[in-house]
Amino acid sequence: MNTPPLAFGHFKFIAENGCLLRDKRPVAIGARGASLLATLLSAQGGVVSKSALMDAVWPGLAVEESNLSVQLAALRKLLGPASDGSEWIVTVPRVGYRFSGVVESRTDGADSVWHAETRPIPGIAVLPFENLAGDAERQYLADGVADDLIMALARFRWFRVASRGASFCRRNDSKDPQAIARELGVDFLVDGAIRQSGDRIRISVHLADTAEGATVWSEHYDLQMADLFAVQDAIAERIAAAIEPELLLRHGLPVAPHTGNITAWDLVRQGTFNFHKVTQPTHLLARRFFRDAAQLDPMLPEAQIWRARVNAGLIAYGWTDNPAEDGKEGLDAALRAIYLDARNPYAHYALAIVSAYSGRPEQAILAAERSIELGSSFALGHLVLGMAHLFSGDAAGARRPLAHGLELNPHDPQNGVWFSLLMLALFFSGDVGGALETGRTALKARPDWPALLRIQACCHAAVGDRQQARRFAAAASDFPEAAGDALGPFRDGNKEWARRLQELLREVDLQTRQTD
Repeated sequence: MNTPPLAFGHFKFIAENGCLLRDKRPVAIGARGASLLATLLSAQGGVVSKSALMDAVWPGLAVEESNLSVQLAALRKLLGPASDGSEWIVTVPRVGYRFSGVVESRTDGADSVWHAETRPIPGIAVLPFENLAGDAERQYLADGVADDLIMALARFRWFRVASRGASFCRRNDSKDPQAIARELGVDFLVDGAIRQSGDRIRISVHLADTAEGATVWSEHYDLQMADLFAVQDAIAERIAAAIEPELLLRHGLPVAPHTGNITAWDLVRQGTFNFHKVTQPTHLLARRFFRDAAQLDPMLPEAQIWRARVNAGLIAYGWTDNPAEDGKEGLDAALRAIYLDARNPYAHYALAIVSAYSGRPEQAILAAERSIELGSSFALGHLVLGMAHLFSGDAAGARRPLAHGLELNPHDPQNGVWFSLLMLALFFSGDVGGALETGRTALKARPDWPALLRIQACCHAAVGDRQQARRFAAAASDFPEAAGDALGPFRDGNKEWARRLQELLREVDLQTRQTD
């Protein structure tokens, strides 16, 4: 009886003759590689021991285990990463290997689908740390430690880390931890507190498994300010180890060490504190902090990451008199950040976002894809990938990454821009109903965002719902206009789409005047 072909990603594998096709074209896999792949696929997501794999690839022969490692490495390289950036072949420490991903087969006209990923990726959120000193001027220090933990945990690819915006919405939240975890869609919560006195600081950290209602790990540190870097790295690693100890031992991605300049770190933290207020004065002040930090410590990647991001923000919101110069500064900073810490998804996100706002959508797409390869649950990577596709005129290609990014990052107060982009992607790829539905969700998050209201008005106008179109247009005019809506590159790169939106808004305005 013929064995049905197995399809996964862009591949189709015919085990009967060892033929591997990528996008319907043959791939040179080799006999041993084919035997290895056939054995892993036949296990349907189960773990295959090393001895079983060696027996399948070298039947009746005694070979060194290193030969298996060589064949696995070659097969992984041939297959490349899956669409979410993960590997098709996963190592199970001290046991063997398994094939991970959705695999489809067709037999006698019936579809059979199995999913090799048997364990869901755990979600974790870092809540704002409490500033026990009560000194408002030092709040940035508590926020900075939580920020650094979020960035450090994002490097461990087996975590789905809630975004900073989503987590920080829960500042002073009186709800119980289980309710907060349900709202954020995570399994674990990290919280903590900081007390500073002179040059000494105490940090208390607590990790809870909300499903079990139990403390997984807690610790406190009494240290000099200059020791803070090493402690933050240790906290991130201890949290990772508490959730996935075996994976950490065999596949831990090391947290890039800080360079040790406490003053530069302090400047970055003050900059991020102002950056997240999202106003023109605070963005300009934040950039000054990031520039000073980068000058003081040229080897600190965080200074370069944030310098790139703040310049992108200044361009996006129309808060710059010289977008070309700011774009160049942002690009230079992002490339420097990648040079300093190439495994950091935030560094590649920084390059993607500044490229998107500097008229380089192709570069933005590549950088966004790389950030996702480094952290498949990195929400900002998916969001900026969708943005870059939309800015390049690919509305259909923008839909999935934007939707997925918002699923990973549903509670960020800055989601108004991302929702706007998803609505536009849906509208211009022919799904006006989907755009309207997304708009309803978006307005729950940002009811005061004029751009969202106008896009909603256009969608209603496009389906002939004049009354709703007028209502949303009128609501948009009731709110003060921001300096920019972050949609400039969308309009500049897609003149026909921008013209279509303007025509719909003019129709709504004309109808409003006729009814007055």
